[in-house]
Amino acid sequence: MLKKIAILASGNGTNAEKIIQYFNTSDIASVVSVGTNKEDAGVIDRAKKLGVPHFTFQKKELENGSVRALLMIKRIDLIVLAGFLLKIPDNLIKGFPNAIINIHPALLPKFGGKGMYGMNVHKAVKDAGEQQSGITIHWVNEHYDEGQVIFQKRVDLSPNDTPAQIAAKVQELEHNYYPKVIENLLK
Repeated sequence: MLKKIAILASGNGTNAEKIIQYFNTSDIASVVSVGTNKEDAGVIDRAKKLGVPHFTFQKKELENGSVRALLMIKRIDLIVLAGFLLKIPDNLIKGFPNAIINIHPALLPKFGGKGMYGMNVHKAVKDAGEQQSGITIHWVNEHYDEGQVIFQKRVDLSPNDTPAQIAAKVQELEHNYYPKVIENLLK
């Protein structure tokens, strides 16, 4: 029986799209739902285009357990955060123990925590003069970006790289590795 993946995203949804495409022909898992806290998020159009049901919710519905209840009804095996910007509440962590993962666009523990997402991360990496950046895939716990690391991949940076160029290098890693790590977790 196929494992069921739900993706939570807040933005454009390029990682969600890559994950959905990767599992479209999988005999291990399938993306059965995409949830977002933003009614105008690009991930909605990507989910529609790929035929994956989607739902939107407000922060209070995440916090009061409504999202947890919906995902439990769908019998989700793994919740994948893909550019999801809200803090995951305890009710969801307890409802899905060791079943929520996130990807961070830097090499944690550096450049993690509240407010460290998207271009904020890449600017901080640039400002710090880092010679490498990369991705960290980790389990989600009650603190931003502090869950146990599952996988990291590095990419070399040039001193001349702009934050946008760093972002492009990191996004390439995200698209290449996130679906494969998800697959390995579900095997």
